[in-house]
Amino acid sequence: MNLVWQRFTLSYFRVQDYFATSYIHRALVGLLSSWRQSSILLQWGDTIAAALLSLIYLLAPFVSTTLLGLLLVACFGFWLLLTLSDDGTSTNSSSFTPIHLLVLAYWAIAAIATAFSPVKKAALNDLVTLTLYLLLFALCARVLRSSRLRSWLIVLYLHVSLIVSVYGLRQWFFGADALATWVDPTSPLSKTTRVYSYLGNPNLLAGYLIPAVVFSLVAIVAWQSWYKKALGLTALIVNSACLVLTFSRGGWIGLVVSILTVMALLIYWWSVQMPPFWRTWSLPIILGGLIGVLVLAVIFIEPVRLRVFSIFADRQDSSNNFRRNVWDAVFEMIRDRPILGIGPGHNAFNKIYPLYQRPRYSALSAYSILLEIAVETGFIGLGCFLWLLVVTFNTGYMQLRRLRQLGNREGLWLIGAIASMVGMLAHGTVDTVWFRPEVNSLWWLVVAIIASYWTPLSQNQSLDRSSASPEAAAN
Repeated sequence: MNLVWQRFTLSYFRVQDYFATSYIHRALVGLLSSWRQSSILLQWGDTIAAALLSLIYLLAPFVSTTLLGLLLVACFGFWLLLTLSDDGTSTNSSSFTPIHLLVLAYWAIAAIATAFSPVKKAALNDLVTLTLYLLLFALCARVLRSSRLRSWLIVLYLHVSLIVSVYGLRQWFFGADALATWVDPTSPLSKTTRVYSYLGNPNLLAGYLIPAVVFSLVAIVAWQSWYKKALGLTALIVNSACLVLTFSRGGWIGLVVSILTVMALLIYWWSVQMPPFWRTWSLPIILGGLIGVLVLAVIFIEPVRLRVFSIFADRQDSSNNFRRNVWDAVFEMIRDRPILGIGPGHNAFNKIYPLYQRPRYSALSAYSILLEIAVETGFIGLGCFLWLLVVTFNTGYMQLRRLRQLGNREGLWLIGAIASMVGMLAHGTVDTVWFRPEVNSLWWLVVAIIASYWTPLSQNQSLDRSSASPEAAAN
């Protein structure tokens, strides 16, 4: 059974075998290697790539999607240049991981879905967009192999999130006009301010801040100076407060799930140093404390109580009723095209959904990332995406275990990436802000962080042999 799991999760994936049989790799990689050796500019290739990525994560909350699209095109061009100029005879075996292989498979399924789409032109436009995001992942995974550049991008994101959250808190104190009908006008919360900061939508802001809260919490542990720890604590308080004040129920679910995940992983990280009592009871104590805080908030804070109870109001809540009607139409769309779907992207969705929609319930998406993927690429695409998640989480766990054995504190940022993914998925079960550029770029960043830690099997085997030594056993 263990062998089946290892094969399913590609734990024994050998990149050398893949490259040896790949005609595309042999034909393209290294095509410009001789030019790179004489190019002063490309000697700083990864640094320049990090600068391009920095522009994306610096500007994402503040600029239009058009500008972000141009930056993604620039990232694609530079990734292509770096790949073509790599040394094809001595490819870094850690640059292509099992996660890359599943991302490539998902793109191939999306391309096939586009070819069979009933609205090919609309699907093709969004296939281009999907391709740019997947290549953003490829560039991030390449650059983030450097711990220095990895830390730089995480710190940059945390500082930008602070700016976004501070403006969101200002909206709470001084008021902000709702730009859409986010709250049922008949609800007692109709006069409550839902902050949205620079992103224009409270649900989108919540999705953007989930990784910020997680990485802020991890930063308190990972950063060693008290000054930096104070900065991490400030970011944690400000980002958490702003996320809560979005009154996004999906965002709250993602926040709770991500915090539980990061605490569980931190306990796992420290478990080898813990006394037996705390090794057994620390997680239940933390879980009980968090539940206690949530219960007290529900009891004593009326807006929180009303918003939480609305989750269980089914169709009595207008937002729940809206989603239920959209989901009913989406299930019919999946039923009619279950294999490959209608093609990727919201443009294809907007052309097909009106044929199924209930009267007065127009929608731009399926309001669930799993349903959206099933609609766009069918059960084949959904299966590949779920496989990608399994492989990504398994890779993250394997590398976290390796780094814990080595006592390498870089593993703490890996914990942040895993917990961020879990929180974003939890939010995405009831919303589709995951597909918006501000959030989607963060999703592929955290996936790339996990991929950047991957090491080939031979190194893991060496680690296993060394851990079996008497000195390792004594520890």
